[in-house]
Amino acid sequence: MLEGNLLQILRESKYTTVLSGFGMLLESGYPAIRDGEVSYDIEQKYGYSMEEMFSSAFYSTRKEKFYNFYRNELLSQLEKPPGKGFTGMAELERRGLIQCIITRRIFGLPRRAGCKNVIDLHGNVYDNFCPHCGRTYPMEYIRDSVRVPLCEHCKTPVRPRVCLFGEMVDNRVITRAAEEIQRAEVLLVLGTNLKSYLCSQLTDYYGGQKLILVNETPHYSDRFADIVIHQRVDDLMERIQKELGDKI
Repeated sequence: MLEGNLLQILRESKYTTVLSGFGMLLESGYPAIRDGEVSYDIEQKYGYSMEEMFSSAFYSTRKEKFYNFYRNELLSQLEKPPGKGFTGMAELERRGLIQCIITRRIFGLPRRAGCKNVIDLHGNVYDNFCPHCGRTYPMEYIRDSVRVPLCEHCKTPVRPRVCLFGEMVDNRVITRAAEEIQRAEVLLVLGTNLKSYLCSQLTDYYGGQKLILVNETPHYSDRFADIVIHQRVDDLMERIQKELGDKI
């Protein structure tokens, strides 16, 4: 499928919703910390697996170790800017060709790239709060803390508003995401397959005209998409930018 054909579909769509997957995170240089050698190195370094440390139980019982891991392995990644896939999405949104982006990733990359209407299913690292008094704190407050970051007002540990393993996603957020999927005439799935948790959780709500999948790696679930493009998202977005030029 040529970029021009995809652009034509987006131009004709009254409402397009995007599901932004894990592949886009990898394309921006963020590590797959749950997989392979990175996961092994983390367990060797801390004595616990990533799944153990990034859980509600670990946060509740070992806050200092949780924040040591959280600062060193997650917040340290934020120096990497959003890749061309995300900046391309932001440009498409600015031109009115996509209307909403949904993601499970917590690094805030769509917003940092300039996207406006973003649903962070699992929250993001830039949103932190005191569970006792409700005071909010920027990411830098957590990043620059030495031990457990405490609320300046009531000395309660400040908590990232992210969904940890063992926690349920806020039902209000799921409802909003489902409504955006239902509203979509075109559903654009970027950087993941249709059996990923992100898609399996939401695509049943879709009843629109075209489900378009862009993912570098072929998958048996590709057959459920109306249109499949086996390509890196950032490469496709870069080519779309050239196709757009100054045209709207």
